[in-house]
Amino acid sequence: MLYRGMKIFLGPVVQAVFKPTVSGLEHVPRSGPAILAGNHVSFSDHFFVPHVLDRKVIYLAKAQYFTGQGVAGKLTASFFNALGQKPVDRDSGRAGLAAIATAAEVLAEGNLLGIYPEGTRSPDGRLYRGRVGVARLWLETGAPLLPCAMIGSFEVQPPGKVWPRRHPVAVKFGPPMDLAKYDGRKRDARLYREITDDIMRAIQELSGQEYVDAYATDVKEQLAAG
Repeated sequence: MLYRGMKIFLGPVVQAVFKPTVSGLEHVPRSGPAILAGNHVSFSDHFFVPHVLDRKVIYLAKAQYFTGQGVAGKLTASFFNALGQKPVDRDSGRAGLAAIATAAEVLAEGNLLGIYPEGTRSPDGRLYRGRVGVARLWLETGAPLLPCAMIGSFEVQPPGKVWPRRHPVAVKFGPPMDLAKYDGRKRDARLYREITDDIMRAIQELSGQEYVDAYATDVKEQLAAG
């Protein structure tokens, strides 16, 4: 109910202020499981993608959003729970496997899953190396995987900014990627890396971002240390 309510009441505001445009909607299935693998340049990405789609999008959110203390923490947890987002512990030793299992459950229920292969927001608007969990999930579930690109949301709300700024936004969906081309291959680290790199190239073609062959998390740690 909250998800629908937000679309009904906030949708016109989002459309009027940011004027988001969308292309490639014909590629998004109207029903059944599918994976939207997109770039992640802003917290507002969580809002713009669902805004342009009629179907509900379920994202995997970090567990800290659900375990905060105090009034603000409880409100945040209630917000993410009401939206149907799934908590994932990113700090445990088996965090990657747990995230894949949770994502597989979402798809098994016939839902539309939103996932960010980079694993975190870009610190500077560029596209970073993808984590191989998206490849493992795709191979294990066989759900259609569509590349997705957010354009302009970094300018709306770059990392560290609480309040969004007015700026045009575009959301692009590409056609489903071909899973059959990997049939018969040994499922090992090399294959996972190859598939993930293919996915990131498809995202880059849509977004037009500069690509950095490094993990965004590593770059963030370097920036923090410096």
